[in-house]
Amino acid sequence: MNNNRNRSITMRTRQQGVVLFIALIVLVAMTLAGLAIMRSVDTSTLVSGNVAFRQAALSSGDRGLDAAFTWLKANAITGVLNANSFPDGYYATSYVPVDWTASSAWNNAKVVGTDANGNAVSYVISRLCANLGPYDATCASGGSVGGTKNNFDVGTNAWTSPPVIYFRVTVRVDGPRSTLSIVQSNIAIQM
Repeated sequence: MNNNRNRSITMRTRQQGVVLFIALIVLVAMTLAGLAIMRSVDTSTLVSGNVAFRQAALSSGDRGLDAAFTWLKANAITGVLNANSFPDGYYATSYVPVDWTASSAWNNAKVVGTDANGNAVSYVISRLCANLGPYDATCASGGSVGGTKNNFDVGTNAWTSPPVIYFRVTVRVDGPRSTLSIVQSNIAIQM
């Protein structure tokens, strides 16, 4: 009987350390899982916040397009569109910088203002013509004589009445958290 008693004491002594070791491993695994979930939730919150800032910047881009269109319509028949007007962000020829995200591309931009969300809006308008001065054959549909029927009578160098001139409006929105949004639109205006 003494032999059985010694055997049960010996087995109990050996098993106590194994259970503690397994419990520690499970505890470490649960801690790592909890940290991973917390990090995942934080990342999701940051991503959704960045998407909200991007959407707000795109909405502000529409404000810049509207301001540029209003300026073009107001100056379509005045002759202002025949020459550059840098204070108004206007180029009478096609203006395409190497990099629209560079600050130097926006030296002559028209600043529209800052909205309630903290988005600063500015625009640049380019008349899609090769030359300064009154519109001519270079302003039609990529500069080809006899462009679309909206601009020229086919096969002649005469404008249809009234001619349609194309402009490219590029809007830059600088927002919170270094948000940058650039929107472009082509606008056709009857002269």
